Amino acid sequence: MRSLVKTLSEAYPHLTYVPATSFYWSPETSEVFYDDTKYDQASSIWSLLHETSHGLLKHTTYKADLELLHLEVAAWEHALALAHTHKITIDSDYVQDCLDTYRDWLYRRSLCPGCGAQCIQMDSTNFYRCFNCRTRWHVSPSRFCRPYRRSQTREQAVIFAEKHL
Repeated sequence: MRSLVKTLSEAYPHLTYVPATSFYWSPETSEVFYDDTKYDQASSIWSLLHETSHGLLKHTTYKADLELLHLEVAAWEHALALAHTHKITIDSDYVQDCLDTYRDWLYRRSLCPGCGAQCIQMDSTNFYRCFNCRTRWHVSPSRFCRPYRRSQTREQAVIFAEKHL
């Protein structure tokens, strides 16, 4: 992994590679954080290529939950091409397992706390609305926390709608 970090650093000098305890991309600082304690695991190399791909694709923030899933798919597709360039094979099951964590997160957030129907996010806010029972709920903007859903009363929903019209 250390040689790959060196190779990537030389190939992409606009990205900075920083040892850390997990793998992630920071668009604010153009830094790719990687866990250097797991240098012997294939999944670590794949994760490094994935986070590098976020940087190369200039991924910044996302406005809607579904957009995050699209960014993750794009980063994995780019990581596969990057891996091919460096003669590395990424296990497609690993990629799908990683994407499943986002799919599961999105699914849990989209379940109506009123009737259990699956719904979609209203817009780029963290609000969902059920087409079945009209319940509205708010979810945390963090993708790292448990998907709590706080439903609104009809009165709260009307006040929110009036403020955002």
